[in-house]
Amino acid sequence: MTKLDNALWRDMMDYLRRRHAPICRQWFEELEPLELNSGLLKIHTSNTVQQNYLQRKCREQFMEAAQATTGLLLTVRFVTGEEAVASAAAASDAPAIGQAAGGGAPAPAPAAPNISAAIPQPVRTTPSQPIAYSSSSDDDAGFDQIVISPDYSFDNFITGPGNQLAYAAAVAVANQPGTAYNPLFIHGGVGLGKTHLLQAICQTIIQKQPGVKITYMSCDAFMNQFLDCVQKGQMAEFRNRYRHVDVLVIDDIHFLANRERTQEEFFHTFNALYQLNKQIVLSSDSPPNEIPQLEERLVSRFGWGLVANVSRPCYETRVAIVRAKAKIRALDIPDDVISYIATKIDTNARELEGALTTIQGHAALQNRPIDLAQAREALGETGNAGGVSQVTLQNIIDAVTRFYNVKLSDLQSKRRHKSITEPRQICMWLARKRTRFSLEEIGGYFGGRDHTTVMHSIRTVEDRSRADSNLAQVLAQLDEQVVSGRSV
Repeated sequence: MTKLDNALWRDMMDYLRRRHAPICRQWFEELEPLELNSGLLKIHTSNTVQQNYLQRKCREQFMEAAQATTGLLLTVRFVTGEEAVASAAAASDAPAIGQAAGGGAPAPAPAAPNISAAIPQPVRTTPSQPIAYSSSSDDDAGFDQIVISPDYSFDNFITGPGNQLAYAAAVAVANQPGTAYNPLFIHGGVGLGKTHLLQAICQTIIQKQPGVKITYMSCDAFMNQFLDCVQKGQMAEFRNRYRHVDVLVIDDIHFLANRERTQEEFFHTFNALYQLNKQIVLSSDSPPNEIPQLEERLVSRFGWGLVANVSRPCYETRVAIVRAKAKIRALDIPDDVISYIATKIDTNARELEGALTTIQGHAALQNRPIDLAQAREALGETGNAGGVSQVTLQNIIDAVTRFYNVKLSDLQSKRRHKSITEPRQICMWLARKRTRFSLEEIGGYFGGRDHTTVMHSIRTVEDRSRADSNLAQVLAQLDEQVVSGRSV
């Protein structure tokens, strides 16, 4: 058993900042290397939210950095609580790698080998630890829940005129689950902070009440699990799982639209939890009464507590959002660049963060500091004599929904009627043509569809436009609108 020398740990963190800058966060400075035993490096985290996030989102990058800086075949595990204490005690008197008799650290390996087959499975939290998920038993393996990001805390949430009520209600629920506002229903457009507030509620409850049993998941996952349990005859297990939690948090509840059997089951789950004073938190892109084909009894129950809206951030709020996102990433960004981003992108926090990521990536690739000229170049303004603003996903959605007279909730639903599928496919086609989003990201915006569905939609639009001159004219008109920023 050994421990990692401080110099090697610094080299490892420098490697992450150079090679994997988008994942690096300011709170990485709190991480601490513990014991190194049998090819396994244990890294101490401050809490289980960080532990679960790192284990599921960043382990491969940390493993690559560990192998590259030590020259050893290593895997990585993130630990907290009692396991971290035990590991620290075991490694306290152990020699450190990098402090051998020669005094020098081993030469970095030229390339880290692929040892994915030898990687142990992620560690599950024990019942005695704070838990961010509904259970820590192996029975939960098939019930995926959303990974909570440490970035999404109340401290990192920027309030403004468009979200103050939702923020205040979320804080009240986090401090008094089951008694403040039950249910709490937060609605608003894409990227306006709904998910941030939901995850901040979960994190606060975990920190203040470690024994509370929380289930946080997407509505799509809830529906898939329901159908799977129906097919396998495991409804008793399904109901036991969701009707015996202390806090139920579901993102994008509008996906219940047109799902009669799932609505029936959720109705009974809602009643069971509400009668026991268990907290329910829901998010949607529309208020309850505007979700299409949602049963009246659910519309009524969703309004029993508090319905809070989040709207587009104003300029001052956008500036604060960019500054906060930069601080989380430990980025040194001049004020003129922050103002430029906030002026150029006026839609939502998600696209502001995307612009920040793009600028950070370009700066890293070019090995130059971030300044206004570099930011303009990264966001595609070099040589743009026409003064055309950057096309955002919200521009596309606004143009298409106005033209076809449909709602965003319809485009994100599972409905396959031509009146919905055609504008949905056109949105995907325009998003692929005019934005930097990947196929997976585009599919995620439109109801959690996978990349193959997006590819099929793009091919369908292109094939039909070649055969249908009217559609080709519509596409040209919509494309011109989103590029020029004109409204219908």
